[in-house]
Amino acid sequence: MTRELGPTLKLAGPVVLAELGWMAMGIVDTMIVGRLGPEAIGAVSIGSTFFLTVAVFGMGMLLGLDTLIARAFGAGQFVACRRTVTQGVYLGLALTLPLTALVFMAGHWLNALGVNPIIIRLAVPYIRAIAWSLGPLLVFAAFRRYLQAVGRLAPIVFALASANLINALANWALVYGHLGAPAWGVEGSGWATTLSRVYMALVVVTAALIPRRGSGLALSVADWRPDLARIRRLLALGFPAAAHLTLEVGVFATATTLVGRLDSASLAAHQIVLNVASVTFMIPLGLASAAAVLVGRALGRRDPVAAVRAGWTAIALGAGFMTCSGLTFLLIPRWILSAFTTDPTVIATGLTLLGVAACFQLFDGLQGVTTGVLRGVGDTRTPMLVNLLAHWALGLPCGYALAFPGGLGALGLWIGLSIGLVVAGLTLIRIWSRKARHLRLTEE
Repeated sequence: MTRELGPTLKLAGPVVLAELGWMAMGIVDTMIVGRLGPEAIGAVSIGSTFFLTVAVFGMGMLLGLDTLIARAFGAGQFVACRRTVTQGVYLGLALTLPLTALVFMAGHWLNALGVNPIIIRLAVPYIRAIAWSLGPLLVFAAFRRYLQAVGRLAPIVFALASANLINALANWALVYGHLGAPAWGVEGSGWATTLSRVYMALVVVTAALIPRRGSGLALSVADWRPDLARIRRLLALGFPAAAHLTLEVGVFATATTLVGRLDSASLAAHQIVLNVASVTFMIPLGLASAAAVLVGRALGRRDPVAAVRAGWTAIALGAGFMTCSGLTFLLIPRWILSAFTTDPTVIATGLTLLGVAACFQLFDGLQGVTTGVLRGVGDTRTPMLVNLLAHWALGLPCGYALAFPGGLGALGLWIGLSIGLVVAGLTLIRIWSRKARHLRLTEE
């Protein structure tokens, strides 16, 4: 396993930074509007969660790029790499219109679900503003998958780091009316995020169109010819992955909406702890992306033993980090929460929720990284089914029962989410263990 540690860290480091950069935008939105009060935090919570649930489906449909491009790159088939990413762009653009239309329907859904009307009034303009970022986000996702699969990570990290600076400055200007800009409040935060996502899409597109000389990765006009066979392969891999991600994000989105029925302080505390847990999850998510690429490359060059080593290395790294993050949540919870708010009621509720989050960190890391490892071997269907059963058939019903009939409120929902993550993590590890033994047998 130590043989794969260096390559895993070399690839995972920039990918983790990219995932953190992606998540940091939502954190910045929450922190900057936090001065407007718990209702503003709640509106950004509901709005960003609703948008993310829809956007994640589109980005998930492009996850097949990890498998196909990594295998082609491992086999030295550079034409296949180029042809695959262009078809991914077509797929992303085709998804943009229907998914954007769905985002614009947010107000109807939030009303139907009984969310606090004050929260809805602030959230809907925010959602409509970030809805315009969906197309650029899917283009970014396609070219990002391509660049990381072929080992060009610097443009991705640069795009996200600089986009976060733009997002922070634009938030400061558009939320509070600085630099001569209008003071749009929560809605201004949505427009700031859209502006930054358009920028980061332009950066990765430019990087992909200007590859290293002699690399064999320069896109030509012929690469843009529609290829229905490749699109079908992307759909076959992408749909289960998209369903899996949507189900996982959707269960937290549903929990957020249910907390929206409670008081504003509970919703604000829920959003803060969810943001913190989401940040730590970016590390196993980055390791999952790296594992998908490394496992795919190893299988592309017909080395299943190396694929198994890469898979277990990524899982061990993810488990180690998430154990440390859980301990951090337990040791300095008040300091973490105080970075977002000074409201004593929000902090008091957040302390309880952060304790629950500490308990599921390890299992969240296991299920996150193992999903990427399985994607590397071309299995996107199994994580989808495990997610459906663990979260939707078990975790969410338990959480609802504890929260409302049981009277535990937000705490009950988080206990239910924790149950789902524990079951998903342990189940996926068992499934990967069996696949790893099978891969080793094929080498003998």
